[in-house]
Amino acid sequence: MNERLVATKSPAKNPTRAEHAASMSAYIAAGEKLAAKTGNRGPVRLDGNGNLHPEILAAFRDKGFYVFEGVIDAQELDVLRAEANNMIERAPVRKGAKVDARGRPALGLDHAREPYTFIKPLSDPWGGTKLLGGRHPSQMTQPVPDGDVPDEVPYLMRDMCQTMPAGLRLYGHPQLLAIAEAINGADFVPFNDAIFVKQPGLGGAVAWHQDGVTHWQSPNWDPGIHGFNFQVQLYPSTPANGLWVVPATHKLGRIDIKQRIADNGGDERLPDAIPLICAPGDVTIVNRQMLHGSFANTSADLRVSLTFGFHRRASVLGQGGALSVERGDVYDEQRIFERAAVIAVAIDARAQQFPDETPYHYQPFAGLEDDYRWNDETFERVIRDYSSKDLAI
Repeated sequence: MNERLVATKSPAKNPTRAEHAASMSAYIAAGEKLAAKTGNRGPVRLDGNGNLHPEILAAFRDKGFYVFEGVIDAQELDVLRAEANNMIERAPVRKGAKVDARGRPALGLDHAREPYTFIKPLSDPWGGTKLLGGRHPSQMTQPVPDGDVPDEVPYLMRDMCQTMPAGLRLYGHPQLLAIAEAINGADFVPFNDAIFVKQPGLGGAVAWHQDGVTHWQSPNWDPGIHGFNFQVQLYPSTPANGLWVVPATHKLGRIDIKQRIADNGGDERLPDAIPLICAPGDVTIVNRQMLHGSFANTSADLRVSLTFGFHRRASVLGQGGALSVERGDVYDEQRIFERAAVIAVAIDARAQQFPDETPYHYQPFAGLEDDYRWNDETFERVIRDYSSKDLAI
């Protein structure tokens, strides 16, 4: 019998945590085999000029994703984990609360935008809604969590460059920025950042979607026009808690996701999807037009993914607010420069921490480096509330 057909037998409508985990086992096993055949993973390889190896660039453009192995070393990973865990622990005890679970002032009270998104445990907050441009048209299975659980749990955390010094330094990582340049050109610009938190037995689903909303009807449309996202994995990313992608779908234009699921018998476990399996310190890169999503985390494993994206300048310049950005916002040269300044400060913050590492040279700020050194003044001028200038398309 075809293994993939067994894997896609429909789950119960409202399964328990254990039932959901069991219903995923055959699908996960099949996905692991398919992922191994697909490949598109390995260490970062740069040429003598610091450019991404053309074989990796070609593989990414063909399949729409790549898993870079072992990018973040153990020492840096430990600091990132500690700071991300502090963000989780300092979250408001519930949405709108002013204190954390220990009664301390919650982190983010002085931010221009609330840095936390909360959800009901194991829920899919966006699927089947009109939120975020309606790009999540079909809701994932929402299992029933075990026993006595919180009413709400952190789902997303924002402003890592403001709240995590190691997060700011990560934003200036020379290999990651070299990859961004290879894909989007030397004048690439930032998108946003968000930390996905998938706590064991609590973490929510992200319904199947394509990220971009702006350029689907553009006369200049091509598979890379909506940019890409990195995800830096702080813990193992498994098929049960991690991201799944449908390879090469970034080339297809806007996909009728509801119809694709209907054609699969109404089952969200799409047969041609693969999991992006990662060890701690691995970094995934995914084209934002790729069909991707993740299931409710009914496993026993924590996932924390530091996610940040980049665009071509031409894709952003002159566009207006989309997704979580106010509709009246316009991405003019000044807006782009001010948001991109975070990269310049991050590069210097990293250079101060890792003096033996060759810093990345960011072309849009060439000659302006002394104005964007990492210090108290640039924190207030550039980093504080930087996410209010995000560039979503």
